[in-house]
Amino acid sequence: MKTDSNLEKVLEAGEFAVTSECGPPRGADPDVIRDKGELLKGVVDGVNITDCQTSVVRMSSFSSCLILKEMGFDPILQMVTRDRNRIAIQSDILGAAALGINNILCLSGDHQRFGDHPQAKNVYDIDSIQLIMTVKKMRDEGKFLNDEELTKAPRLFIGAAANPFADPFEIRALRLGKKVAAGVEFIQTQCIYNLKRFEEWMRQVVDMGLHEKVCILAGITPLKSVGMARYMKNLVPGMDVPDEIIERLKGVPKEKQSDEGIKICIETIRKLREMEGIRGVHIMAIEWEEKVREIAEGAGLLPRPTA
Repeated sequence: MKTDSNLEKVLEAGEFAVTSECGPPRGADPDVIRDKGELLKGVVDGVNITDCQTSVVRMSSFSSCLILKEMGFDPILQMVTRDRNRIAIQSDILGAAALGINNILCLSGDHQRFGDHPQAKNVYDIDSIQLIMTVKKMRDEGKFLNDEELTKAPRLFIGAAANPFADPFEIRALRLGKKVAAGVEFIQTQCIYNLKRFEEWMRQVVDMGLHEKVCILAGITPLKSVGMARYMKNLVPGMDVPDEIIERLKGVPKEKQSDEGIKICIETIRKLREMEGIRGVHIMAIEWEEKVREIAEGAGLLPRPTA
């Protein structure tokens, strides 16, 4: 089903898509989102707004999407099932569509014990795969989960996340297959540092024919320092940072490590563009949005197409 999503139009035109993301502030200042948006103008085809990432309270993804929408962006609403039951989820889907949000990224969300309110009760009434099915049912069948009819269906381009590096590795492509069967249309992956392992995952994805059924956007996060690389390797679950990346960053002066991280990022994108089944990149420059343009330009991704 066609939507008004700019990202969908870019992908359907056969272009190599570029998305990025903004983390909302821990307060009610809309200018934080506007300032980040200014850095991404003309660089991306869509912008994710994270939904209380790492279970830390922040301005809502919903309201932040509207701020970017006013700036001319085509925002991607992130929605986690951690904090909402199926009533609130379906209500928010309708509200987002009514206000002109065209994209949704369906996520389970980090457990609340990792965040700033570990005593909070989670919900997880449905999981991310069931959330994909919910959006698809509402959009394509015009029905709620209880099979009652909608008065007007939401037209949302449906996305989800995939982590090719989590254990057990053997089921990662199979899990993607479940999301495809549920109705996902685009995938943004966990950030990629171990290209060999990612290539193996993509071989499985291609062998299963999943690359023909879903648009895969490869996740990219630039490393600012060797300290960040070690943190990602040792303390972030599901992250795979090879020792050679750490050694490469160690081999340059501290003040040059961020530049080296950008170089690694650009080299990675160039290699990803050569892989079968990769339809774009998702650049997650965490609180470093000013580098997204430099990365996109260095990787030959600018100018962006007008869909």
